[in-house]
Amino acid sequence: MNYLAHVFLAPDSAECRVGSILGDFSRGVDLSALPSKVQKGVRHHITVDVFTDSHAEVLASKRVFSPQRRRFSGVALDVLYDHYLLRHWQSFSSASCDAFVHQVYQELQHNEHLMPAPMVKMTRHMVRHDWFGAYQNLGSIGDALDRVAERIRFANQFAGIIDEIRANDVQLEHHFLNFFPQLQNFARQT
Repeated sequence: MNYLAHVFLAPDSAECRVGSILGDFSRGVDLSALPSKVQKGVRHHITVDVFTDSHAEVLASKRVFSPQRRRFSGVALDVLYDHYLLRHWQSFSSASCDAFVHQVYQELQHNEHLMPAPMVKMTRHMVRHDWFGAYQNLGSIGDALDRVAERIRFANQFAGIIDEIRANDVQLEHHFLNFFPQLQNFARQT
């Protein structure tokens, strides 16, 4: 899952939500030096990723992509699933999406002292450019994925994957809608 889904599914505290993103930045970090709720958020992130990576609907989504792009399908789905979460927000939450996003952005800004430097840099960029707002637009998802493709250090055919997403949007969305309620129930129990 990507950042929006992780903070959405995290236990309800600012420190847990910070930890839920820190899960992608934890290499080399002494987690034991962090508050227990941040540690809980990191563990939650890892558990959610393990559940997601082995789920039948996610595996089916990966098979939708062409063989030359399938290697990167997990990355594409992470970002795309944030888009679908935003598209269907009211199905998964009674809270206002805008209020939740604003709250998360504030929590990230107020808790930079809990983050390693690369995470501070990324979250500042996230807030400044309103990634979650941008993820409501499928074109912005394509732009984000093309930026990821540019950072891959070897020749690849990841750029332009948005074309395959657009061509298979209904099927991919269907897989997400079958998957996400199960993930939400799993995350509540974790």
